[in-house]
Amino acid sequence: MNENKTVIEREGGLSRSLTSKQLTMIGIGGAIGTGLFMGSGIAIGYAGPGVILSYIIAAFIAVIMMFSLSEMAVVHPTAGSFGTYAEMYLNPWAGFLIRYTYWAAQVIAIGGEAVAVGLYMQYWFPSIPVWLWTLGFGIALVLVNSRSVSNFGQIEYWFAMIKVVAIVLFIVFGVSLLFGIGHSHSVGFHHYTDQHGFLPNGFKGVWMAVLMAIFSFYGVEIVAVTAGESKDPKKAIPKAMKSMVLRLFLFYILSLGIIVAVIPWMQAGAHEVSGSPFVKVFESSGVRYAAGIMNFVILTAALSSMNTNLYLTSRMLFSLSRGDYAPKSFGKLSKNGTPVKAIFISSAGVLIATVLSMYYPDTFNKLFGISIFGGILVWLMILISHLRFRKTVHLHYHEPLPVKAPLFPFLQWIGILLLSGILITMAFSPDWNSAWKIGVPWVILVSIGYWIQKSRKSNLYKHNSNNKSAL
Repeated sequence: MNENKTVIEREGGLSRSLTSKQLTMIGIGGAIGTGLFMGSGIAIGYAGPGVILSYIIAAFIAVIMMFSLSEMAVVHPTAGSFGTYAEMYLNPWAGFLIRYTYWAAQVIAIGGEAVAVGLYMQYWFPSIPVWLWTLGFGIALVLVNSRSVSNFGQIEYWFAMIKVVAIVLFIVFGVSLLFGIGHSHSVGFHHYTDQHGFLPNGFKGVWMAVLMAIFSFYGVEIVAVTAGESKDPKKAIPKAMKSMVLRLFLFYILSLGIIVAVIPWMQAGAHEVSGSPFVKVFESSGVRYAAGIMNFVILTAALSSMNTNLYLTSRMLFSLSRGDYAPKSFGKLSKNGTPVKAIFISSAGVLIATVLSMYYPDTFNKLFGISIFGGILVWLMILISHLRFRKTVHLHYHEPLPVKAPLFPFLQWIGILLLSGILITMAFSPDWNSAWKIGVPWVILVSIGYWIQKSRKSNLYKHNSNNKSAL
């Protein structure tokens, strides 16, 4: 286990200044993004009112993953997080694959969010080109991340707060419509069974919507990554995780339940992103300025996603550098304890993704398969790493675990089976099989890169040993 200790020690030096409140809001902010505000329309298109069941299943998987990840993060609070755990408890190849896959997936996702920000700003300023907004906000967020992690935490706290307030107000407004509070009549719940019933497309539709719903929860894993910069990870992570899981579950299920109750699901849903179902609820009730209000909220969600994903990518690159899997300069820290060079390299990747998404959308959409495939792969590796963690953690950690995942290992195997089922479904679905077409070659490419890197390090070690022998 000495090797495991060196894995943890090598990622030291980051500033530990994130508070428990910031961790909670960062986690919530990471999971509440355009996937909920925009992507939920696609999920409704698949499942109809049964989308409520889809999000319950997706939330169940996310909760299992979060308990497993939090248990490991409290014991090993590092920036490399799940990538480091895969290296420690599975093998170095797994750690290499997960960190590079996650880095690439998030860089591509930020490119899409960056372009979306420009499009949202054109709602108010149609004469200003998209690229100018994209570049301007991109530079601003790079500067935020480059200063200190406390600055990042404070800004992300308020980004998340705006989204939380918006969802709470939406739920309150929706409940008033359903029961006729302050309105001339109540909407009721008849839309749940109108238009071919609660499950218009059967369980197949519910399961297909799970594919979209699971992507809405991507980002919750940021709490584990921030563990490396938390003031008191043993107390902050369990508290943040429990609070975050409960709130996310309520926010998602209640808001989706209100949407399909207030307006017919065929009106709220679509098989491609054509508008926010949240906006459609406001518009159906005759609320003025609804589109402008929700445009601001969705803009905030996109900026928040860019901010958190830039943080995540820089920490993954930092972790890879400290493990000698990336240039050493990416592992250097500024006076504020921030990996500035890793941030700049990650932002350069964002620029490439942005250009592709603006001028070569077909190429970008194909690359987005890495993001989709990578997200599922990361969650799977977290659960598998946790199974191995439980078997060996007692050898080097002699205190009671501050967080213990319930019903271990039953729930972990359920999560693995569900995630595997999602991957298999994607392979045979015309709407989703592009993830496999890009994801599998990516895994092969990264694996080749790992073996080349391993061979180079082995040859270098032999060369140094021979030189010492000659002396």
